[in-house]
Amino acid sequence: MKDDTRPSEAFFPTRAERARLDDFLTHELPRANARIAQGSVVPTFDLATFKKELAAIDFGTPRALEELMSWSIAQLEHGIVHMTHPRYFGLFNPAPTFPAECADRIVGALNPQLATWTTAPAAVEIEAHVVKAVAVRAGLPADAVGHCTSGGSEANCTALLCALTRANPRFATEGARAFAGAPLFYISQDSHLAWLKIAHQTGIGRAAARLVPTDGRGQLDATALIAALREDRARGSVPVMIVATAGTTNGGMIDPLTRCAQIARAEGLWYHVDAAWGGALIASDRLRGALAGMEHADSITIDAHKWFATTMGCGMFMTRDVNVLSAVFHVSTTFMPSNIVNLDPYVTTAQWSRRFLGLRLFLSLAAAGWQGYGEHVERSIALMAFLKEELAAQGWAIANDSQLAVLCIIPPAGYGDVRGLVTRVIASGNAWIAAAKFEGHDIIRVCLTHGEATRQDILELVRALSAAR
Repeated sequence: MKDDTRPSEAFFPTRAERARLDDFLTHELPRANARIAQGSVVPTFDLATFKKELAAIDFGTPRALEELMSWSIAQLEHGIVHMTHPRYFGLFNPAPTFPAECADRIVGALNPQLATWTTAPAAVEIEAHVVKAVAVRAGLPADAVGHCTSGGSEANCTALLCALTRANPRFATEGARAFAGAPLFYISQDSHLAWLKIAHQTGIGRAAARLVPTDGRGQLDATALIAALREDRARGSVPVMIVATAGTTNGGMIDPLTRCAQIARAEGLWYHVDAAWGGALIASDRLRGALAGMEHADSITIDAHKWFATTMGCGMFMTRDVNVLSAVFHVSTTFMPSNIVNLDPYVTTAQWSRRFLGLRLFLSLAAAGWQGYGEHVERSIALMAFLKEELAAQGWAIANDSQLAVLCIIPPAGYGDVRGLVTRVIASGNAWIAAAKFEGHDIIRVCLTHGEATRQDILELVRALSAAR
């Protein structure tokens, strides 16, 4: 008689088979990344062939897992922009640290559920420990709290919810109707415009995001901020939050953090620092002074999957106001095993079912220490300084003056328009850069956060730019 209670071997292979397949991945993934580093930064696959092969996997006939993993690795090796390539000079997502990769394998195998402390006390405590360490390093008090998020957008959304709730506790039950006038918050026009989506999500509408002009150097203009606040209050609107960006997306500029803190305090507003990328400077004893003023924040966003180089996606939200965080997310239900205020993650975060994200940063930070991370960010900045020297010697103009590892560059005469030049560089496969705007000028944006990039990679980029004329 057939035993119908045996588990599916496709889902749950024997221990010996699991070990063999684990070994397969352990050997194949580094080999793929080694080939990627020597190849194209951009996709090189044949789309028609790929779609044909993908369509053939119709889920009607089971296939061997090793075959499927080999196929998947091959498609990703040739079918994505490679942020693990040392000449990916794009956005803020670098090659992940090896400890972070190890963390993903551990978490994937053991699969803890971080909704409650009761179900995963060790995991919840580890995550809280590493996030608190980052919060204190950023200048928040020892009793600050925080949690990991899916990324900076979720963390920033949490900040706005906290600001709205503190400004009017009835917001929790009545939403924007609780306010006598339209609730508003203030951000630099060069901030990450996920803030518009966040305003939409929270129900106060995209017009609630007041985009404050910059000062000609890519930083929020404090005088314009004060003027906007006065104008909006005179119209009957209700300001609730000021956001300073520590590392703008296009230019890597840091807003006047201390001045923004002073204005927020004088106006009685929540003060949030979006340091999703630039927050990694806290690791460097030599460079962290660039973030002076962040310690006055009511809340801070830092993404571990940016310059802290964990795997995607791993943001962090930190606040000095534990009570308002609990007020925003607290809920009680009988089917959960516990409901511990300020401890159970499902009552202090937007998420309910939660992956153990914090192990990625915990292992990386514990393995390298603050000194190791400090050297990591300092190295990136030194390589950008080297690029700046090389380009300046060839007549390129530098539009920004960032303390972070990003350059906004303008080509000499004869190179053609910026977007065409960027398109040609990317098409070559030798490097990935971006076209953007900085203070109204078309620029090429070059950002370096890859921990294994070298001076040779910088020189290859310079050659790619010259060849694309």
